[in-house]
Amino acid sequence: MSPKSSKQTASSRPKILPADGRCLIIGEVAQAHDGSLGLAHAYIDAIARAGAGAVKFQTHIAAAESTPAEPWRVKFSPQDESRYAYWKRMEFTGKQWIELKRHADERGLLFLSSPFSVEAVELLERVGVTAWKIASGEVTGSTLFERMAATKLPMLLSTGMSTLEEIDGAVQRIKQHKLPLVILQCTTAYPCPPEEVGLNMIPLFRDRYQTAVGLSDHSGTIYPGLAAATLGISALEVHVTLSREMYGPDVAASVTTAELRQLVDGVRFIEKMTAHPVDKDAVAGKLQPLRRMFGKSIVARRDLPAGTRLTKEHIALRKPGHGLPEDKLDVVLHRTLRVALPANAFILEEHLE
Repeated sequence: MSPKSSKQTASSRPKILPADGRCLIIGEVAQAHDGSLGLAHAYIDAIARAGAGAVKFQTHIAAAESTPAEPWRVKFSPQDESRYAYWKRMEFTGKQWIELKRHADERGLLFLSSPFSVEAVELLERVGVTAWKIASGEVTGSTLFERMAATKLPMLLSTGMSTLEEIDGAVQRIKQHKLPLVILQCTTAYPCPPEEVGLNMIPLFRDRYQTAVGLSDHSGTIYPGLAAATLGISALEVHVTLSREMYGPDVAASVTTAELRQLVDGVRFIEKMTAHPVDKDAVAGKLQPLRRMFGKSIVARRDLPAGTRLTKEHIALRKPGHGLPEDKLDVVLHRTLRVALPANAFILEEHLE
């Protein structure tokens, strides 16, 4: 039984997730486009080529989300005088968001974006997102949640800054609205060190909430995603960059598009492994020809004349294993050869008196 099968049936699996039970792999662009519409489109192409199933952005509307006094978490931008100015520069128009959604559709990607204001929810509802990603800082907010819940779309719940009590409350609200849910283990650290990834939370969330679970990883490596795949996650989100030489605050916490391809291939490999438990006896039977090829047989150590009474000095064990195997030594020892055998010849039952 796979790690996720005991708590999740096909009928309860959120429709945002692949119908074949595979993990949904989400390439998170966030602000990596740096306000460039062309670069945002380039990310869609790159994420599609890497084999991911979804692309995710963030939708910031500065006037609806922030004030000019919002402080920098880290003053990374020499271009923007304030955090507010940065959010303003990150904005796309409704028409531009529609173009991005259309492009994602053409590349076979689900289109996702995290809203950070009610106005952003309303914009994305018009654009046509597949589901809502509740960002780590929005888990306890009710106004934004209620507006998203009214759309009846599935929810991806990030848990990066939340206590278990806060997650309990968010899950309860989502279930009260009877919305499909995927809970993502996440730690809000950029990049996230290995000791804070928290893979132990994946089975805990699955048992505690009996819903689909996944990982939102900020380590900037493919390792947590591969490890999480062995736990049967339903969704995996990673930040993506076109190059480690790109500009932006999330580059250190991102995988390159080449690494994303490795991650996708690795997850699919792991899924096939876990879906096909091995019967050792059946495999051994299937490999019987190889066993004979790589095994050893009882042979004449040197030229032996007929009438030789065989002792250990007369025999050797050598490849291939097409003759009598080593466990037949007791059958051969102290028997008499009825025919002459050259060195390295198989010693067979018909050669013995």
